[in-house]
Amino acid sequence: MKLSRKSLSIAPSPTLTIDARAKQLKKEGVDVIGFGAGEPDFDTPEHIREAAMTAIREGYTRYTPSGGAPELKEAICEKMWRDHNLRYQPSQIVVSNGAKHSLANIFNAILDEGDEVIIPAPYWVSYPEMVKLAGGKPVFMEPDEKDGHMITTALLEKHLTPRTRAIVVNSPGNPSGQIYSREELQDIAAIAHKHDLWIISDEIYEKLIYGGANHISIASLDEETKKRTVVVNGVSKSYAMTGWRIGYTASVPELAAAMDNIQSHLTSNPNSIAQKAALAALRGPQDCVEQMRRVFDARRHYMVQRIEKMPLLTCKEPLGAFYVFVNAGQACGRHFRGTLINSADELAAQLLEHYRVAVVPGRGFGAPTYLRLSYATSEENIRKGLDRLEAFLQELQ
Repeated sequence: MKLSRKSLSIAPSPTLTIDARAKQLKKEGVDVIGFGAGEPDFDTPEHIREAAMTAIREGYTRYTPSGGAPELKEAICEKMWRDHNLRYQPSQIVVSNGAKHSLANIFNAILDEGDEVIIPAPYWVSYPEMVKLAGGKPVFMEPDEKDGHMITTALLEKHLTPRTRAIVVNSPGNPSGQIYSREELQDIAAIAHKHDLWIISDEIYEKLIYGGANHISIASLDEETKKRTVVVNGVSKSYAMTGWRIGYTASVPELAAAMDNIQSHLTSNPNSIAQKAALAALRGPQDCVEQMRRVFDARRHYMVQRIEKMPLLTCKEPLGAFYVFVNAGQACGRHFRGTLINSADELAAQLLEHYRVAVVPGRGFGAPTYLRLSYATSEENIRKGLDRLEAFLQELQ
């Protein structure tokens, strides 16, 4: 039986792979500290859960419009105006089964076979695979570490071709945790205007920012930039609702209609109960978001301070999301109990098997000498896990 070339070209997600191995070890009774999580370790706030239960009791269990319930679309428009001074109509909003689904809709709506999308490294692992599934070609751009892995105009210009259709902007970024300044976003927008590119702005971590940093949506720069930007967001990270699977896009009406049409055939509407929960998240009290952010901030400080004191590792302080992206290049090429460690993948594998700490190797993010550590876990787990990591590093020769 033959499988398609497209399906065989897709790489498995390294974040899910390491998480699955860690969970399997835990199931076997092994004490594993997991730093691989891409989701908050908090419960969904009570008022959001209650809204979902009310929806069930009231029988809100039928199809909604494919692109989302009208009331939820209106709430998203209110949110965009409240947070970014961006005016959208409900017809410009498409609600999907998570922000990942939103991104897949975008790529399928804007790409013809062989069209290119510029993806700055390090990048979230699913961007290139979704581009390939839509028939496009991911073009990787590698900003210098001294620039904080941020896009520069000169570097961006070098990667443009006649087939370039879009550039992905992820701020705050996964895995780096870095945030683009207004000036940096203006430079990106100028290139997009000049070369008639779509800007895909993934803003899923926008509420989780630290150290006095500010999140600026690139769509808010000016009207022309807004027209060519597709804002991607959702409730997963900000409201601890990863399993509810509600994401959304805001874009020009023509693109929104195309994405709605695609979604109507592939999945139909997002879960009706989850939409009611998302409505409660957006229109309800926001203190739960700030409480979670403060906890993450304290964990961030602790993790960065510990890593900075460890041998063979360096990191840049993240300003958003809940990850520390660690350069482990100095640890590669060393031996662990007689075994040569050639890559961060092998480093992560040895760390998990011998010291029971799960981290995500950077290869899937386009940064093969790096490790991603999530601080979306308890302070006790962070302390224990970092103690084990430090002991592991001290064994390297």
